[in-house]
Amino acid sequence: MTNKIDRLQNLGQGIMRYALVLFFVGFGLYKFTAEEAQAIQPLIANSPFFSWLLSLLGVQGASNLIGVVEITAGVMIALRRWAPQLSAIGSAITVFALLGTLSFLFTTPGLTPDLQGFLLKDLGLLGIAVWTAAEAWRAHAERRAAAELPTTA
Repeated sequence: MTNKIDRLQNLGQGIMRYALVLFFVGFGLYKFTAEEAQAIQPLIANSPFFSWLLSLLGVQGASNLIGVVEITAGVMIALRRWAPQLSAIGSAITVFALLGTLSFLFTTPGLTPDLQGFLLKDLGLLGIAVWTAAEAWRAHAERRAAAELPTTA
């Protein structure tokens, strides 16, 4: 029974991790379109954390930068099997990105219910990102500890 439960847990963890990867890489790529840049402009413009990007980079430049961060974080998370420390860093970047997008709920005037719902889904993604960060850090620490074990002849 334990073996089946472990497999089910591993399946759920894989789905969560790679759904987060797919979401961040997919939406990161979408940030390079003019349509998405215009859609996020009102969110960025009213944010004390992001508004400076508009004056520095313009609407499309700000969207592109956000896209690069999202794609980079997603790819880093996907590298968990080979580079757990890098994956943990990608997850931490994702946590901060999601906190930023959740802040739009409080800084953007006149949000429609549809947009509020779209932003609220980031709360679930935030939980997944926190979990993937912790899990990847643990895997990194375990690998490091195993590498430091003395070998016997």
